[in-house]
Amino acid sequence: GLFVWHLKNTGIRQIPCQFVHLCRVANDRLITFQYFNFLKRMYVTQYNKDLSQRAKPKSDSVASPFRELQQLDQEKKVIHKIRPISPVHQPLSETSSRNELREIKSAAETEDSGPPVRAESKEDRQWKEMKLRLDDLPGILARLSKIKLTALVVSTASAGFAMAPVPFDLTCFLLASLGTGLASCAANSINQFFEVPFDSNMNRTKNRPLVRGQISPLLAVCFAASCGVPGIALLTLGVNPLTGALGAFNIFLYTCCYTPMKRMSIANTWVGAVVGAIPPVMGWTAATGSLDAGALLLGGILYSWQFPHFNALSWGLREDYSRGGYCMMSVTHPGLCRRVALRHCLALIGLSTVAPVLDITTWTFPIISLPINLYISYLGFQFYRDADRSSSRKLFFCSLWHLPMLLLVMFTCKKSLLEKEDKGDLLGGNHGRAMEITLP
Repeated sequence: GLFVWHLKNTGIRQIPCQFVHLCRVANDRLITFQYFNFLKRMYVTQYNKDLSQRAKPKSDSVASPFRELQQLDQEKKVIHKIRPISPVHQPLSETSSRNELREIKSAAETEDSGPPVRAESKEDRQWKEMKLRLDDLPGILARLSKIKLTALVVSTASAGFAMAPVPFDLTCFLLASLGTGLASCAANSINQFFEVPFDSNMNRTKNRPLVRGQISPLLAVCFAASCGVPGIALLTLGVNPLTGALGAFNIFLYTCCYTPMKRMSIANTWVGAVVGAIPPVMGWTAATGSLDAGALLLGGILYSWQFPHFNALSWGLREDYSRGGYCMMSVTHPGLCRRVALRHCLALIGLSTVAPVLDITTWTFPIISLPINLYISYLGFQFYRDADRSSSRKLFFCSLWHLPMLLLVMFTCKKSLLEKEDKGDLLGGNHGRAMEITLP
């Protein structure tokens, strides 16, 4: 019993000490959450290799441009084998030695051909003077003189000559046409010479010869002088002084008035219409030698026709004209541009009616020309109402065939010389009879 009692006393005394010892050991050997995760990962990597995380292979880095250039250079290099030189004691022929030297030189040239190619590409990008070839000169001068516009000017002058109430003189007609064409070439060339810095800003005119540098300004001025001086001399001496004076005045009006006014005021359109109205007057004066009512009527028809033609054209080029610094009605006064075009479309009907009154055509002319005049007036009204590119293009393309059609109808309805002579004789006979009756 004593032994049992001793064990009890010692056990009760040692319980606190043992408890403290167990807590220390438990703290030392305690499995934390982080330690458990570590063991789990170790187990997965050792026993389940399929479930183990594998590092993704890194994508190939993007090759730098310097590397690409090196690769291209390596690809471009051409390896040329040089034949081994035979020993000294073996004799060499002169031809074989020359061939070997040529091969060596060609290999060296091919190896060094890379950098010069790049140098040439850089030179191509730089500005360089354009060389003028004689084969291209006729086309360049044709664009410098605006050959299409010159052809229109000559055709209107020919119409004025044909409408004159005089017998047709072929020599005078050819001289007048040639002189008018030369004067037009001179005026157009001087116009392009003055407008180079402004034409370079417009898509419509940026490819002109002087803008692109295909021809020098000095050569352009010399060409204008070589056309203008003989042209005016031909009109003055070969036709008559009045026609020569009108040609010189038209060159002055186009180059010194109309050209600078394009950047100053919208009045340039009216001045340009006067310039376009003078050629048929020149044709009339070349045939008759005087300014009559018929010449003024033809000039009036050309004057009115130019407003729907040019206003419709300028409407689609408003951005270009504003970029070039030109003061046009379509840019600054769009409402006035449409109204003026419609007014002059209607004016063509009135001018066609005046022609038989002035004894230039028969009364069939206003009747036959009425449909085409009404059609262009209708398109002018559409342009005034809609004010869009579609209506302006329709009016412009209509004006291209309206003028030659109107002049052709006018020529077919022209009064013959016999009718005018008979009418003059009839008036003279009636006047003589009246004088006889009044005499005692």
